[in-house]
Amino acid sequence: MVSPKITAWLDLTRVHFAIVWPVLFCSGLALAFYNYGGFSWSLTITAAFIGLFGFIAGLVLNDYVDRHLDRTETPDNPLTRYWRPFGTRPIPQDLISSRQAFTLFLVLASAATVLIATLPAPHSVYVFVIMLWSYGVEVFYQIKKRNQKFPVAQIVGRTDLTLFPIAGYLCVGQLDMTVVLFAFFFYPFALAHLGVNDLADMESDRLRKMKTIGVLYGAAGCVWWVVFFTFLHLAAASLFVYHVILVALPGFLLAFILLCGALYLLWRSKDAASAMKALPLFHAALFIEALSLILATVL
Repeated sequence: MVSPKITAWLDLTRVHFAIVWPVLFCSGLALAFYNYGGFSWSLTITAAFIGLFGFIAGLVLNDYVDRHLDRTETPDNPLTRYWRPFGTRPIPQDLISSRQAFTLFLVLASAATVLIATLPAPHSVYVFVIMLWSYGVEVFYQIKKRNQKFPVAQIVGRTDLTLFPIAGYLCVGQLDMTVVLFAFFFYPFALAHLGVNDLADMESDRLRKMKTIGVLYGAAGCVWWVVFFTFLHLAAASLFVYHVILVALPGFLLAFILLCGALYLLWRSKDAASAMKALPLFHAALFIEALSLILATVL
């Protein structure tokens, strides 16, 4: 049997999603290789670890900032078990101290920084600035959503996920039109995905007095948010694929089907249970889109 201490660390780092972050980061890198040439295995491995360490550090930072509010988490919250394989909130449950969690954040962020420093300039500067911005807006998001009448926290906060694969692109690429198109199609997905999370966690957010999308606009309003930004994502992603890398279209079409299925589930019930069914479809679509960009660059 795995000890509670080990499972707590695994929950804090969301270990079962570990493969997603390097793939998402390297989808941007692969696109840069496609546009600029010069493929390198060593750079790809470095980028994969930048993405892994950098993203997990952000997840730990999320839990650290919310450590006091999470003590009022609703019992048996299915979203907690979805994101944390053993269903614990390690810091509020005193399985891991806040000091230990913050130390882990510093270690992971420092490891990512060391790897970023090996990139040639100005690429190292681009990626480092994005990392600093992402951690900054993560803290802003967690604090701002506690007291707001308009979803400023969400609109600003989801730029961190949007910029994540773009940072991968900028490991090799430049600030070009591909970056603009990438952000244009991925940002709506980030906002839609957040809406699904908020719907699934609405009861807990009300208890913690969080001003999330579901709390601000109700379950129906949250579904409308998800539908609007998902359709915006579908339109912008089609434009992106057409202008940047058409060979990735089959993978994106499969992702679009999954997203439409998720919208059907949400529209039919408009509740937390439907959100929990839709969330894996959103994550599968995200993974498929990222993987299709990688595969398309080698075809």
